[in-house]
Amino acid sequence: MGKLMAPKILVTNDDGVYSTGLKAAFDSVSDLGEVTISAPAVQQSGVGRSISIFEPLRITKTNSGGIPAYSVGGTPTDAVILGIFTILKELPDLVLSGFNIGENISTDTITTSGTIGGALEAASYGVPAIAASMQVLDEGQKFDDPRNYHRERFEVGIKVVNRVARNILKYGMPENVDLLNINIPYHAEEDTPLEITRLARKIFKTDVEERRDPRGRSYYWIAGDLIREEEEGTDVHAIMQKGHVSITPISLDSTARIDFSEIERYL
Repeated sequence: MGKLMAPKILVTNDDGVYSTGLKAAFDSVSDLGEVTISAPAVQQSGVGRSISIFEPLRITKTNSGGIPAYSVGGTPTDAVILGIFTILKELPDLVLSGFNIGENISTDTITTSGTIGGALEAASYGVPAIAASMQVLDEGQKFDDPRNYHRERFEVGIKVVNRVARNILKYGMPENVDLLNINIPYHAEEDTPLEITRLARKIFKTDVEERRDPRGRSYYWIAGDLIREEEEGTDVHAIMQKGHVSITPISLDSTARIDFSEIERYL
């Protein structure tokens, strides 16, 4: 009998190829197969699943925390597309996007996060995908230099993702699940409970700040406070109120689960 091929795993993120979270993601699956890193050259948080169709993309060989990596001059989605079709030239067995510095919970982030966007791009080709994120207590840390974020904060997350990824490679994804969105609370420890959750509706109470430049003209910052209290069973409740690890199954199919006859009166 021929030798079994090691699973091929593609790792990406949205904080950039030099983020400590990307190195932690590599460490979480490095013993599970042949791992390739393809990640954005610079910070790409908040770009969702955007794709570069009006400019060319470049790939540069570099290293992330001493690990060989491909730096892509584009979005996380671009990095996944080039990772699959140019670097690997085949579909991987698993894509891991993360670790994002900052939690990705609720419908707010599932539709705007570049971490989620990269994972969803992989899922659209039928590739099992994981998105992994770490809660921060200071919102400013989401925008600090990701190369300096504390390595020890990822230890529990690495073990959780390793276990989940190992089982996905062994059993495949459950039917109708395209992505597992994993969020690790800041104070997670070895015995922190894991909770299967649904998406909360919101995590941001949106606000817009108007300011004036030196010439007196208005400019605006989109801002807002976090919503920390939500219904039991949601990812926001698990992370913010219970301090549990949140694992949310996500489907690419956003079709509303209703009787279509309810729409006919609008036609």
